[in-house]
Amino acid sequence: MATTTTTSSIGAGGEDRVLATAQQIVKSLNTPKEVREDMLLIFSSFDNRLSNIGDLINGDSSGSNRFESAEKIILRSDSNSNWEDSPDQVAEYLEAVDEILQLVDDLSIRSDNEIMDRAESAIQLAMSRLEDEFRHTLIRNTIPLDADRMYGSIRRVSLSFAANDGEISDEFETFGEVGDGSSVRFHERGASLGDDLCVDLIEVGAVDELREIAERMIRSGYEKECVQVYSNIRRDALDECLVILGVEKLSIEEVQRIEWSSLDEKMKKWIQAIKIVIRVLLSGEKRHCDSIFGESDSIGEVCFNETVKGCVTQMLIFAEAVAIGKRSSEKLFRILDMYDALADVLPDLQAMVTDEFVCGEVNGVLNALGGAAKGTFAEFENAVQSETSKKAMQGGEIHPLTRYVMNYVKLLVDYSQTLNRLLENDEIEANGLQGDNLDEMSPIARRLLFLLTTLESNIEEKARLYDDVAMQYIFLMNNILYIVQKVKDSEIRNLLGDNWVRKRRGQVRQYATSYLRATWSRALACLKDEGIGSGSNNASKVALKERFKSFNLCFEEIYRIQTAWKVPDPQLREELRISISEKVIPAYRSFNGRFRSQLESGRHAGKYIKYTPEDLESYVLDLFEGSPGVLHHPRRKST
Repeated sequence: MATTTTTSSIGAGGEDRVLATAQQIVKSLNTPKEVREDMLLIFSSFDNRLSNIGDLINGDSSGSNRFESAEKIILRSDSNSNWEDSPDQVAEYLEAVDEILQLVDDLSIRSDNEIMDRAESAIQLAMSRLEDEFRHTLIRNTIPLDADRMYGSIRRVSLSFAANDGEISDEFETFGEVGDGSSVRFHERGASLGDDLCVDLIEVGAVDELREIAERMIRSGYEKECVQVYSNIRRDALDECLVILGVEKLSIEEVQRIEWSSLDEKMKKWIQAIKIVIRVLLSGEKRHCDSIFGESDSIGEVCFNETVKGCVTQMLIFAEAVAIGKRSSEKLFRILDMYDALADVLPDLQAMVTDEFVCGEVNGVLNALGGAAKGTFAEFENAVQSETSKKAMQGGEIHPLTRYVMNYVKLLVDYSQTLNRLLENDEIEANGLQGDNLDEMSPIARRLLFLLTTLESNIEEKARLYDDVAMQYIFLMNNILYIVQKVKDSEIRNLLGDNWVRKRRGQVRQYATSYLRATWSRALACLKDEGIGSGSNNASKVALKERFKSFNLCFEEIYRIQTAWKVPDPQLREELRISISEKVIPAYRSFNGRFRSQLESGRHAGKYIKYTPEDLESYVLDLFEGSPGVLHHPRRKST
């Protein structure tokens, strides 16, 4: 092992420098003995650290004896001997090293080259032994990471959504809602560690021994060897910790080839691991470096930076690969989780790691994750706008796009703080947006308003896929009401405002009115007096029969078709049935009451007066259940 000679660079003690300077002054003067003695007295009175310099310059034999004793201890010590169970032997060896180092400093004023050569050889041998012992002590006192304890200290926040089958473009997965009979998924929103979590990965009892060895190696000018041994072993220990935490060593290309389901799991593990690595593992390493290299802050700083660089870099490579990977809507929440996790630990990391390159890389990756989140969000908006599936939903049901977007948006709101920061300087095309105080809205509120406006436009386009105008209104009611409920029952309402909700509720009411007009106007036209006669007694029986027959056919057709239509919301379904009953039943009751007697006196009256008002009211309750209904044989009334 090569000897380094950087004593001054490692901050040797002030006492050593004062002593060496005084020795050099006396030696360089080459004065007679009497003069030297006078000078030494002056130096001694000036600083008591120079009180023994006279013995050194005068060649006191006690120094030589001490050197001989220390040299023997170092030379006879076998590098294969076990110090682990011999604390006295360790103490004796370290004292011998101290003696040699002190004598080397003292002998530097003398011209005895043979002694100096022997001393340097002894130091070199001692440093080799201490380097080996430093390495072995580190290895045998490394504590494996207890992953169960780590994960048991993580508090998780889960957000749920559910799968829903339906026809929709490939850009989208289908989200549903909990409780609709679909399979529930969970999005784990980050995690937090207990504030008091502290882990020692080096046995506490070994720290003092490591510090004692490090101090001797640094004093001897072997700080590079000491740092190299420490950082190599601790780097390997941290690599093992990453394996235990489930963080694999992957290249950017390897990460980008991983299927989404597997990548999602790796991203979750990364989010957990980055917090453990920075807040627990690196914090522990910093604590150990400060304890072991406490006598030299600069060496401890270099050692810590070298130790953790590989671990941090491995974490950053994965995050960078995610940031520059293919964008898809399902990745957004996990990317935001990664961004939040890294932003959260960044101050702790910067407080510990002083390597400018590493800190610059961390900031670069954080910005890349933020850019990836913004880009993914923008692509999601474009996908909603351009989603052009042409298959109409059976029964006018809620479209999968509506379910997907609203559950997606509901999840996005949980990231409002992060998204506001990321979107702060982004401009958005406000044309066509309807909202109160648009300029006063937060960035995420404006983007959600734009997104929902886009969704509403898309839903209106999809309504035109239905040939039946009445079904268009049922479809619009179902979807707009679903949007309103998702907004009303979440934090989205606070972002968009109550006025937004009121306007959409008004839209639903307008669609309901339009539905009633489109569906029941023809049936109600059959119940008008025009064309029958001026009074009930003079009414044409032929016209009456035709009116009753037309009404029956119209009602039966509506019943057959609209029992297959679906209105999932129970309140809307009930309100529609009430509105139908309020419009149709009174009109039928009045018409039936005024004209049925004209037909009951004739033959086959039951063929035309097939239903009582109560029958119709009962049949209206079957509408919008989602399965085609068949009218029971009507109850015939006796004449």
